[in-house]
Amino acid sequence: MHGPELLQYLITGLTQGAIYALVAAGFNLVYAATGIINFAQGEFVMLGGLLAVTFVAWHMPLAAAVLLPILVVMAVGAAVHWFAIRPLRRAHVVTLIMITIGVSVVLRGAARLIWGADSHPLPPFTPGDSIGLGGATVQPQSLWIVGVTAVAGVALALFFRRTLMGRAMVACALNSRAARLAGIRVDRMNMWAFAFAGGIGALAGSVLTPMTFTSYDVGTLLALKGFCAAVLGGIGNNMGAVLGGLILGVVESLGAGMFSGYKDAFAFVVLLLVLFLRPAGLLGVGLRRDDQ
Repeated sequence: MHGPELLQYLITGLTQGAIYALVAAGFNLVYAATGIINFAQGEFVMLGGLLAVTFVAWHMPLAAAVLLPILVVMAVGAAVHWFAIRPLRRAHVVTLIMITIGVSVVLRGAARLIWGADSHPLPPFTPGDSIGLGGATVQPQSLWIVGVTAVAGVALALFFRRTLMGRAMVACALNSRAARLAGIRVDRMNMWAFAFAGGIGALAGSVLTPMTFTSYDVGTLLALKGFCAAVLGGIGNNMGAVLGGLILGVVESLGAGMFSGYKDAFAFVVLLLVLFLRPAGLLGVGLRRDDQ
């Protein structure tokens, strides 16, 4: 593998890894507040991309077509919590995870009914030719993806460390009973966690679609790889999500370059290695619920 070719694989891997990082951040948002894994996160990504495509087709300005899906999918995320999770909030965590899988199936089926099974394009945020870099090429949309991921990662870290709502979400995850005694409205915090996860997912879908197109079934694989990135970085750690996503994207890209046809297998190989060798992930342990 020569220098320019290696650089191209690295650029491709970082771009894809940035998307995995955004998906992983959505997992962390829900986990940080509720202690459960939301496997409907991939469908939030899918909805964000398909809604952006629809709004562009309705001749909305591109900025509005990208931002409006974030609000719509935030409402979907809040509804998922309020109508699917909240009524069974005292159920075992495995039951709640299974509910999120059921929600993902419902959302995927609804998307197929509305948008069909075809792939849908979205124009790039910045039209123009590719940028040359050391013999490799960089798509302008790749810069958008990496930039959005960086901003989102920093914003989430500041949110959990510096804001009352972020600290309240962490308190809910650590011990929901103590959080209630402290006056925190746990159900409301959990609802906002699902809403923010929906917004992050929609943002990922909007910035990804100009690179790869979108369809009703893109969320399943993205959710699995985003979960792998979250575990690799340390579930519950947002900086770990960014690091895990980037590492996973680069490993996947380099692996696909050396072993064509096995691209999707590398994420799961990495997941198995992490679970065997360092279950806490690269940046420490995730949150642990002390009560149910």
